[in-house]
Parts: sequence; C-alpha cells; structure tokens
Amino acid sequence: MNASIRSAATHACGRSDRTAPGAAGLVGTSFKHEHLAAILEDGLQDGFFEVHAENYMGAGGPPHRALNAIRERYPVSLHGVCMSIGGPDGLDARHLARFSELVARYEPAFVSEHLAWSSHGGTFFNDLLPLPYTSETLDKVCEHIDQVQEAIKRPMLLENPSTYVAFASSTMSETAFIREVARRTGCGLLLDVNNVFVSAVNHGFSPRAWLADFPLECVGEIHLAGYSEQQDDEQQLLLIDSHDSPVTAQVWALYRDVIARTGPVPTLIEWDSQLPVWPELRAQAMTARQIVAEQATRYVSESDAFHAEGVDHEA
Repeated sequence: MNASIRSAATHACGRSDRTAPGAAGLVGTSFKHEHLAAILEDGLQDGFFEVHAENYMGAGGPPHRALNAIRERYPVSLHGVCMSIGGPDGLDARHLARFSELVARYEPAFVSEHLAWSSHGGTFFNDLLPLPYTSETLDKVCEHIDQVQEAIKRPMLLENPSTYVAFASSTMSETAFIREVARRTGCGLLLDVNNVFVSAVNHGFSPRAWLADFPLECVGEIHLAGYSEQQDDEQQLLLIDSHDSPVTAQVWALYRDVIARTGPVPTLIEWDSQLPVWPELRAQAMTARQIVAEQATRYVSESDAFHAEGVDHEA
C-alpha cells in the first residue's frame, strides 16, 4: 500500500473527527430505484444513500442515470459485496478495476467491503461466507485490503460479518482479528450492529461484551437492518441477516449504547428486499437521527453538570 495512503488511513483511525467534515451526523438508507421518484420529491435532509457497487459496473443505462440523479443531490456510500476480501485466492483484477472506476466516477463519501469470502478456485458463491480467524487468514486479508486501498487511492471501511457457523481452527477472537486488520492496514471499520446481534444470538455470546471489545475508535460508518428468524437442524433459533424488515428494538438498544460511546457516526438503514414504501424507510433513518440527537443532548447536559460541580467545588 502506498505510504501516503496508509498514513492518511492510520491517522483517521482513532481521531474524533474520523469522518469527513459535516458527515458525522448523516443518516441514510439503501437506494432502490423503486424509491427514486419519492426521494426526489421528499428526500432526506442531511442524508446519504448506499448502493451495491456490483449493480453499477456496466458502462451506462438506467442504473447510472438513477444513481447520477441521487449523486447530484446527496453523498453516496459505495458498498462492495463480491470482492472476497477474506478468500484464499488473489483478488479478481478485473473486478477490482471496475470497482476502482466506480470510486473515481462517483467520488463516494464512503467506500466499504465485507470481512468475508465469496469465491474460490474460479467459482463464485452468491453469499458472504465466514472465515477462520488465524494468522494465515489475517495476512491474506491485510494483503487484500492493501490492494484495494492502493487501487482506489483512499482508505476503505471493513464491515464485520453476520455468521452462522464458527471455525474450530480460529486462534483469535473476531474483535481481536478486526482490530489487528485495522492496525496493520490503516483501514476504517463499518460497524454493522445488526450483524453483531445476529451473530451473538446464533453463537450464544453477549453482543454488549462483543461491542465492549470492538475498536469503536476506528468506526467510520454504522449499518442497521432487520433480520428474520428461522430454526436450525436442531430446532434452535437461527437469525438471518435478511435486510427485509424494520430494525428491531434489541438492535436499536445496542445502537444507543454505541452512539453513547462514539458520538455521532454516519448511520445507514439497510433494506434490500420486501421493500417498504419510501416514507416507512425514511422514518427508520429519522429514528436513527433522533437517537443521535438524544445522545447529543445528554452530552450537553452532563457537560453542564460537570462544569457546575467544578465551579461549586472551587468556590
């Protein structure tokens, strides 16, 4: 990775202003073409929209016309889903080139990918698959992130996964693995709070304990979404990160905890299937904004109380 890019990325991780000026309070949603007319008529003030990069890798046509209409009015988050950052094979050079062209074309506010793999031996699997947390995997993930950041000439954000199985071969925790990736590559992190809750239920750990060990100082964006409930082969509850329903009360509660520790962070509502009407999706983003505002009010109140106590003590 180019030294200047690594320096900029490393400097960004850990700063209180780790997002672009004015971006910290942004809230947004997934962009779906079905919502375009409604967004243009009644959009999202101080908002942003996320698209999956792979849907825009053609040269032109309706997808780009729609995205251009959004980009003229709002910041955009470019979210990759097929890079296979965690795969054992090398990155697909053609895919990386198309991804880089999109970054240059739309100059997105945020660029992100998943800590997962989706291809092996020339075969692509239409899924975001988990990986073992070992030193060998760590080296490969860091190598791939360096390649991506070198290609796009800027730091990227890495998203924590939702998982349904775990590897017995793992030698470190997920949070330790992610922390080391951020340290070695200088990438930022995209914290998906729904993924944390889904994985916690599926594997039987505490989501709050997981978050307490996560490097929140490197988080440049937050995702929230809905999940669906299924049963595994032993008739035990299994949560699926389905992005097809509203954010649940449990996930909102975790989000409040995170914002209480981080302050405002750009937050996006993911909703990819069984789409609601635009006002319903917009309302989800406004709920996130309200939570951020509540925390900001609390900061001011606690700060005023602290200073008042200090004055009284000195008197």
